[in-house]
Amino acid sequence: MASVDSTGSSISSRLRSGDLLHAGLAVTLLLGVWCVGGLEVSTGKVSFLRAMNGSTVLLPCTYSSCIGIKNLYFRWDYNDNGTMIKLCDAVIPVEGIEPKVNVEHSRVEFVGTSKGNNISILLWNITFDDEGEYVCFARNPKEKNRNHSAIYTLIVVDQLKEADNTLTVIIVSVLGGVIGLVIIVMVIKALVVHFLLKDDEKNKECLVSSSGNDNTENGLSGAKADNKTTPKA
Repeated sequence: MASVDSTGSSISSRLRSGDLLHAGLAVTLLLGVWCVGGLEVSTGKVSFLRAMNGSTVLLPCTYSSCIGIKNLYFRWDYNDNGTMIKLCDAVIPVEGIEPKVNVEHSRVEFVGTSKGNNISILLWNITFDDEGEYVCFARNPKEKNRNHSAIYTLIVVDQLKEADNTLTVIIVSVLGGVIGLVIIVMVIKALVVHFLLKDDEKNKECLVSSSGNDNTENGLSGAKADNKTTPKA
């Protein structure tokens, strides 16, 4: 019996261990699904910019990680016909610690902050030679050196084209005209109704006064007739 109890206890212990293992795997899978994105960098919803020659532009980039960062390495490069030219790079030790940025371009300024997961840069006094693709790259050792990059395209022009608002002006003018016409119609209708009501009131007054006069005349003639037919005492 002791051996049976021992065997049963051993089997029960194994079952519990198996349940714990399955539960652990399930939690791991759930965490894996939740963190499936891992490290990501983004240059925003619009990944290009059209700017005037001689202006200063912001090249935006932010990073995110579901498990946090440690010694996050980031870099900005300019794609010069297939040759990647480094503009700046740095390492962020942990979240909230500002990095010491190594800038390798005279017109580049780092304006990001680790407190906002921001690694954006400014490019001063752009020229037509600055047109092209800018690559924001990051690598997170905390995620087994997982890395990610995003491309931001800069288009340099002589002058920015003014938006053609002709269609908008036409639509607004038509709507304004229609609204004005409706208001005029409503005003005319209100005036017509007002004058018609006044005419009705005058007609009613005329009918009442005419009816009163008729009754008065009929009463007087009746009285005269009665006086004539009354016999003398």
